Amino acid sequence: MILAVCGGKGGVGKSTVSLNLARELDAVAVDADLATPDLPRGRGPDLHDVLADRAAPLEAVEAVDGIDLLPCGRTLAGARAADLTELPKALELVDRQFGRVVVDCPAGLARDVGYQIHGADAVVLVTTPDRAALLNAFRTRHLADELDTPVAGVVVNKATSDEDREIAARAEDELGATTTLVPRREPLAESFRAGTPLRDHDPDCDAMAALETLTERIEERERQITEDAEPA
Repeated sequence: MILAVCGGKGGVGKSTVSLNLARELDAVAVDADLATPDLPRGRGPDLHDVLADRAAPLEAVEAVDGIDLLPCGRTLAGARAADLTELPKALELVDRQFGRVVVDCPAGLARDVGYQIHGADAVVLVTTPDRAALLNAFRTRHLADELDTPVAGVVVNKATSDEDREIAARAEDELGATTTLVPRREPLAESFRAGTPLRDHDPDCDAMAALETLTERIEERERQITEDAEPA
């Protein structure tokens, strides 16, 4: 399964969710934000090299802090040289080898997000409770619908109050997908800054329960997608 983690607005925690989902799902995390990557750096070939035909996708996957990672380069020249039309094929090759791939998408609804969603089996929408982020999540949902990519779940991230729970419930109704509320917790932010999944940084943090619930919901959606794809 190829899972695209997206949402439109920057700063909502897509990369944090991607890193932790990759750990929980035992998947390869692909940092597909070509211009402003946030997942840990690698030591060898990266996605820029893969999309510029300088390296094979599997050659660029490496183990970094407890997860398998296909990192992205940090140079503008590398981003410019990358051919986005090659992204779906690269993701498919990694998925075929490893079984699961979590793709960290860039902010916005530019063409690169379209390539990522089109190349995915499902998407996870990440938003915060504020209006601007929710609006962008709705727009991303519309793009996923246009590309016939199902939504596996919605994450309302950085929640701090009972009002946020009400917002998450409304978002679930309006986005038409199960919503998981992830509380704002400093250990979760600290772990991401260290480039380490929360399970390995502070497994007793109560945000871990939300990540586990999200993982279970995605695995259930994965089973449904697999069953729907089987011939009658």
